[in-house]
Amino acid sequence: MTTFAMTDPALRRLFERLDFAPQPKDETLGWLFSYWTEERGSRIAPTLQDMSLSDLGELAASAFILQYEPESDAPILMFGGVAFETLMGACDPGVVVLAKAPRRRGAARLRRLSELVRNRAEPVLVEFETRALDHSRMRIEMVLAPLSQDGRTVSGLFGGLALRPVHAGRPTHLKTSSSPTKAQTLLFALKSAADLGERIAHHLDQPLQPHEERDFEDGEHKTRPLVDVRRKNVDVIAGLHGDSHQSSNDRLCRLLFFVGALKDAGAERVSVVAPYLCYARKDRQTKPNDPITTRYVGQLFEALGADRIITMEVHNLSAFQNAFRCSTTHLDAYRAFAHHLATVAGGDRIAVVSPDIGGAKRAELFRRTLEDMIGRPVSKALADKQRSMGVVSGDLFAGDVAGCTAIILDDLISTGATMARVAQQCRERGARRVIVAATHGVGGVAALPNLTQPSIDAVLLANTIPQTPDFVSALDGRLTILDVSEIFAQVLKEAMSDDALP
Repeated sequence: MTTFAMTDPALRRLFERLDFAPQPKDETLGWLFSYWTEERGSRIAPTLQDMSLSDLGELAASAFILQYEPESDAPILMFGGVAFETLMGACDPGVVVLAKAPRRRGAARLRRLSELVRNRAEPVLVEFETRALDHSRMRIEMVLAPLSQDGRTVSGLFGGLALRPVHAGRPTHLKTSSSPTKAQTLLFALKSAADLGERIAHHLDQPLQPHEERDFEDGEHKTRPLVDVRRKNVDVIAGLHGDSHQSSNDRLCRLLFFVGALKDAGAERVSVVAPYLCYARKDRQTKPNDPITTRYVGQLFEALGADRIITMEVHNLSAFQNAFRCSTTHLDAYRAFAHHLATVAGGDRIAVVSPDIGGAKRAELFRRTLEDMIGRPVSKALADKQRSMGVVSGDLFAGDVAGCTAIILDDLISTGATMARVAQQCRERGARRVIVAATHGVGGVAALPNLTQPSIDAVLLANTIPQTPDFVSALDGRLTILDVSEIFAQVLKEAMSDDALP
């Protein structure tokens, strides 16, 4: 892969401004590289003290820092993430990495790269394949950047690693097509949905096409395809959830601009796969002058030329279908949820509970799916809820959950307050066990105070939104995340088959 350090010094500053300047594919590496770039400024490199790993939060797990020992000039490990051990083996802080690393091949690779960075005082971005400790094939993307204490020489290294398994058979996420045939549908996955995109591509036995996502110093950005899309059908997978790095606004804007770029580049048809559709919760006016954001999002996609929107479990299906004038496909994870819950519940009596009146239809459809799968009756219940100015009220509860495994089903979990409230109601009415299930885990760690209440035995989510390690560990085995990539892949496969017809 092209690197800054391999560029002639006289052209380095110009190279950084060119459209084809290398950028990490992995989102976490992108943030680490941006963090280093910001701290560097106009200097040769930031200092070791500048790179405060406490500022990185969960990203620090993918980062490592090496410092050259003054006497021996050997790199000492100051900080290393879990990912670093895949390349070098287990190394404790203070170890002379290149001399004592258990995995000698990784050490030799790092030695060559570190010498390149040290000689040129510029970062490198590389990608290669290696073997994990269990001998499985892994794809490693690595950023290695200089640190300098005196502003003249390189005295340390700041780096980051991202790992991806290489699936058995054809490694779809490594292959790209520089001149795809006309009948082929091109598949892109933006960084916001990199993991789910990889999984969907694997099910389709289809490569993810290369693209560039670039951030500018003032917060602006651009995204563009790196293959010819003229007269091609294009599917774009993108996450529209917000997290600590990017808001829903950021990701929606990036996706819209990418759709526009594809259309300007001559794409015949652009289908957007948004597992979680942002701004779908405000679908009608409940107070004077309320915005109807579901419709506004539909108009934005229409204005940029999107031909089809594929999403999963929107808040209000009717509002979604009426808001978009392009083709829409709405998916659900009911069968995936039912299969898992049928196993968990065993022979227990089961009741499906809707946490509010608006979700009653959703709960009923799921109840029928679960009933068909297990071959015995499934009870139902309904709780009442009113929400105004963020305050939830309402005490009505209809249905019999005594002695049952109560499954509280909703489209998403934000703060988790509704789930905790209804779970307590189920307990008070004799439920033996309470499982809360939702397609989208929107709230993340903000929902933990409610989801860790003793009234809730288990939490079930789909992987439409990736969850942080802190969220997963805090639920301490009570959390199950189901993979729904095959559901999306099946819809895209059917569309690709239709495109191939004469």
